[in-house]
Amino acid sequence: MSVKAFKLVSAVEREMLMGDRNYVNIECIECCGKNLYIGTNDCFIYHFLLDEKISTAGKITFAATKQLHKYLGLKKPVSELKAASALTRLLVLCDNTITLVNMMNLEPVPTGARIKGAVTFTLNENPVSGEPFCVEVCIISVKRRTIQMFMVFEDRVQIVKEVFTPEQPCAVAVDGYYLCLALTTQYIILNYNTGVSQDLFPYCSEEKRPIVKRIGRQEFLLAGPGGLGMFATVDGISQRAPVRWAESVLGAALCFPYVLALDQEFITVHSMLDQQQKQTLPFKEGHILQDFEGKVIAATNKGVYILVPLPLEKQIQDLLASHRVEEALVLAKGARRNIPKEKFQVMYKRILQQAGFIQFAQLQFLEAKELFR
Repeated sequence: MSVKAFKLVSAVEREMLMGDRNYVNIECIECCGKNLYIGTNDCFIYHFLLDEKISTAGKITFAATKQLHKYLGLKKPVSELKAASALTRLLVLCDNTITLVNMMNLEPVPTGARIKGAVTFTLNENPVSGEPFCVEVCIISVKRRTIQMFMVFEDRVQIVKEVFTPEQPCAVAVDGYYLCLALTTQYIILNYNTGVSQDLFPYCSEEKRPIVKRIGRQEFLLAGPGGLGMFATVDGISQRAPVRWAESVLGAALCFPYVLALDQEFITVHSMLDQQQKQTLPFKEGHILQDFEGKVIAATNKGVYILVPLPLEKQIQDLLASHRVEEALVLAKGARRNIPKEKFQVMYKRILQQAGFIQFAQLQFLEAKELFR
């Protein structure tokens, strides 16, 4: 049974980005606050400001205003973008080189600081250096079976560590000193400080696209065998049951308490609280699904869409209205971390009371008595 957890809202339509140039495709996106950046296959970066509007009926729409665009001067696609807002820098991967550009005017930093030889890269959201004006960047190097860690400052970069892996890495996520890696035939956790590694489970990267995503402190989400979304901690254990995805998942995102997955036809929404599938949104030709500071964004080659979450209280009331008491209580408990304590206690008491009356009406007196108590 479904829950309406998200609405799909268009943010940037193709005309705004490419006009009548049909050959232009969206390669990557980055969102930081209201700033949306798009990298294209013809080596351009576009900067939009996203404005969220709520109508009197409560309907949410997004107006994207184009700020500027910048040609990077190569005949190669812009393959990845990451914002480092503390430095007002955008890290741009194009032609195996990460360039630092100013977030506002998209001009490269005057020193020309860059990282060469990167296949892909990610930022460490749980940094270990303690430097406030620095971001820690982990790259999969063009050198075979090599990962490199860098410290990136406003106008310079500094290599910190080079780590060798047992097989060729193809995807990486970082938390503190821990790297979660998709290698050619398996996923592993590697502590780059101590060199200690731990095998997680086998996986064939040649058959399917691996997914490695940090979802919280010392926890990762991975595309496992048999179409499972698997959770793993840095200790190599799973504290949550897996979620059942399609075989061909292309991307995943987190918006607590939900995990979203993109395949060729749909975006599916699973709850992390009970692992059940809650919603299916038709979405054809999608190739990007990412979350940015709680905002979930999906993209096709030609357009960008935002998945707007419905308020948790509304979702809980819908479940109670359908007499799905157990699911409503699980979601209400899970909402605790998203709602201020006093407000939560008032809301939770009311939900317990409503749930109690529903159980009472269904002659489940013992359950009702527990809820009323």
